[in-house]
This record gives sequence, C-alpha cells and structure tokens, in this order.
Amino acid sequence: MEALFDVEASAALSTAERRRVMERLGPVVRAVAQDERSQLRNRELATDRIVEQLREATKVRRKRTPTKPTAAARERRLEEKRRHGATKRLRRPPDE
Repeated sequence: MEALFDVEASAALSTAERRRVMERLGPVVRAVAQDERSQLRNRELATDRIVEQLREATKVRRKRTPTKPTAAARERRLEEKRRHGATKRLRRPPDE
C-alpha cells in the first residue's frame, strides 16, 4: 500500500511548516507499507509513516553555538599526541 501527501495543497500545515517540509522532503511525501497481509493495516502503517516523516521535517533545528574544548579534553588530546610521538620515536633506528 502506498500513501501520498501533497504538501503544497495541504491546509493542515502553516506556511513556515510547509516551506520546511518542502525543503527537506519535497512537494509530495510518499510512504509504502507492505508489512501486513491486510490492506487496511498496510494503509494505516503507511499513514503513520507519513505522519512521522512530517513530524521530523517540521521540527525546528536549533542553530549550533560553537563551544571551546574543555581543559580535560585538551589535556587528553595532548597526552594522546605525546603517546603517539613516543611510539614513533621507538620505531626509529638506534643512534650510534
């Protein structure tokens, strides 16, 4: 069973939601369900999948605010670099 949802013609979505869905999913949202033997159950599953897609597409994603690494993270990175350098030094031929 295939379910289609026409985003452009939808009165259920606000203008901002419609624009967001169009950017992320396109003008028509499609879901296919062939999980069950019953046509009615497959139609319900396809409808549920469309609703879930629309719910994800209409979410407003917060803008990421850049943060600085913590002191512990910096120290871990430097310690890992020291360990890696020591390993490479051990691979060198011995000095005569």
